[in-house]
Amino acid sequence: MQPTSQGSLLSAAMLMIAAMSIIGVIDNYIVVLAEFIGLWQFHVTRTLVALPLIAGLSLLGLGGLRPVRYWAVLLRSLLLATAMMCYFTALAFMPIAQALAGLFSSPIFVLLITAFVLRKPVGPWRIGAVLIGFSGILLVLQPDPNAFDYRILIPLCGGFFYALSAITTRSLCAEESTVVLLGASIGALGLIGGIALLGLSLFPLEAAPGPDGFAARGWVWPMTPAIPFVLLQAVGSVIAVYMLTKAYQLAEPSYVSVFEYSVMIFGPLFAWFAFGQSLDVTQIFGIGLIALAGITIALRSG
Repeated sequence: MQPTSQGSLLSAAMLMIAAMSIIGVIDNYIVVLAEFIGLWQFHVTRTLVALPLIAGLSLLGLGGLRPVRYWAVLLRSLLLATAMMCYFTALAFMPIAQALAGLFSSPIFVLLITAFVLRKPVGPWRIGAVLIGFSGILLVLQPDPNAFDYRILIPLCGGFFYALSAITTRSLCAEESTVVLLGASIGALGLIGGIALLGLSLFPLEAAPGPDGFAARGWVWPMTPAIPFVLLQAVGSVIAVYMLTKAYQLAEPSYVSVFEYSVMIFGPLFAWFAFGQSLDVTQIFGIGLIALAGITIALRSG
């Protein structure tokens, strides 16, 4: 294997930081979008916009559209789609810093699955990182034992399924093109959204107004106020995820994943600037612990 050049390392770092800055901005607008439409309609309409863009990437020669192993791509897509459903649901009712804290618990879950399911040694450094990361999650989410809100578990479920999708990507989908994986994951989100909308049309639920009814809301028409935010999400996510994947192709994952944690700076910073969301000192310290745990796990795994 050829050593990675300094130019490739710098390019990978810049691509990852750019991708995380885009995600950190566009994901803040989920709470705005949730005022007008539901989670399932959002994913269906976003998929309809994103898939032609992904096909365009293939036409530009950036990757094929035919999977090597259909079942592996399907499994990985369903796991990732479930993770993203949990994450976007959380964004509708909690600050982005808390939703990201749950999603970025995924390295902890990867390590636990590696140790207890795959029966591979992990070592004291990574065991310590799990404890540090879990402490950080508690500091950011701040669960109240006297009035426990089950909804704080939703982003943690997202982190669990994100970890499963990461393991599946490495073990089963290493030979797949970036465009196939991107298109399949977006398509799976749209398919799940369509099935949920069908279910809600047959068995409608009473959805609360605004973001609180995000996951229970069926099709809303007209959706004119939500269209700009759907377009923002579709275009932004395609660009960001492509850059993210390209970064992992340019340099070692243990190096690139360190820069992925920059989203925990961009997201809350933009939330503070645009929406007035603030964090207390304890939550900021918790974010630092989560990032430290993830970086330690990545570097020790590398």
